[in-house]
Amino acid sequence: MNIKRTSFPRIVIIGGGFAGVALAKRLSKQDLQVVLLDKNNYHTFQPLLYQVSTGGLEPDSIAYPIRKILKDFPNFHFRLADVEEIDLVKNEVITNIGELKFDYLVVASGSKTNYFGNADIEKYSMAMKTIPQSLNLRSLILENFEDALLTSDLNERNALMNFVIVGGGPTGVELAGALAEIKKGILPKDYPDLDTRLAQIHVIQSGDTILKGMSANASQKAEDFLEKLGVNVWKNVRVTNYDGKTVTTNTDLIFETATLIWAAGVKGALIKGLDNEGGVTKENRLLVNEYNQVKGFDHIFAIGDVACMVSDECPRGLPMMAQPAIQQGDQLGENILRFIEGRPMKPFTYKNKGVMATIGRNKAVVDLKRFKFQGVFAWYVWMFVHLFFLIGFRNRMVVFVNWVYNYVRFDREARLIIRPFKRKGNT
Repeated sequence: MNIKRTSFPRIVIIGGGFAGVALAKRLSKQDLQVVLLDKNNYHTFQPLLYQVSTGGLEPDSIAYPIRKILKDFPNFHFRLADVEEIDLVKNEVITNIGELKFDYLVVASGSKTNYFGNADIEKYSMAMKTIPQSLNLRSLILENFEDALLTSDLNERNALMNFVIVGGGPTGVELAGALAEIKKGILPKDYPDLDTRLAQIHVIQSGDTILKGMSANASQKAEDFLEKLGVNVWKNVRVTNYDGKTVTTNTDLIFETATLIWAAGVKGALIKGLDNEGGVTKENRLLVNEYNQVKGFDHIFAIGDVACMVSDECPRGLPMMAQPAIQQGDQLGENILRFIEGRPMKPFTYKNKGVMATIGRNKAVVDLKRFKFQGVFAWYVWMFVHLFFLIGFRNRMVVFVNWVYNYVRFDREARLIIRPFKRKGNT
């Protein structure tokens, strides 16, 4: 990889998400050689991917070059690489561009969509975990309405205009709200010769509540918001299969749709070499101790979604969200320095700063530690928090201007089919 060995300890970080970037920023001013590996040369602000999918934002407004984030740090190196395996004997990371030895390894590879072993759903449904997947979904949504104009088959037209979202977490709820606003304010203008009132949006949740990680009041209010927007919320229903046309469930409910969006769960993005059964949970997460050390190793750490730190408060591990990842990355930076210097490390304690979700224009729910509120004020809080955590002044300004424009004009001008999407399995 053309990275020369120095007298400084080499720390290899796998993954440029929230956790990996937070750690790299914390370490890169120290007397260490820090190498960050990622298959993309940009950091993605995943909480706003649904707005790319629904034409509210262009992808470059929620992505930021990794090299630019860490450009001022002399001992930092970035390589565009797909990590294939970790050789625990040689202490090497094996990638598609070569091998790299490490003194300390931090796995921050994040998570990927969990299809729970259903091959048909994985093949025919749409995921929304990356920018390319979001662009594919945006193209498919728009192509469906173009195709609906051309068919004289009523059942086919309805299927093209029906959208089924599996999963009632923040991703599913926020996407459903955005699609409902498109149906109400944009589709009648774009497709005046198509009865877009027939378009249906369904959210299917296997449990008895949506936004399970939030308060009961927030969950109920979010459901009320969705229903007022015309979204059909189906609870205690589990999707069993999808063949590209028909969604079957564990009940009598059957949905005919050309678009099934899978937001029902994620699992850790494990890397070969660390996938031993003893140190991995059923969600494919690496078991770590209170210092984020991977079970069985002193010099290998895991942070973010791929790490499972079990505690009395979180018996299944910390939530797979941005805040735990950022906090773990920041504290691990200090702990690695302590470990190298022979000083005791500090146990990690997650500071829950709250959970929030938006359900569209002037509609959001916010659960903070001491306060819980919903409605317009919650919507402003949601916007402020997301703008604050975006990386880059330009991105913040672009997103803010887009939101103001969309609010005033009730429009989403990024509804562009830049690259047509034709399903060939799940890409």
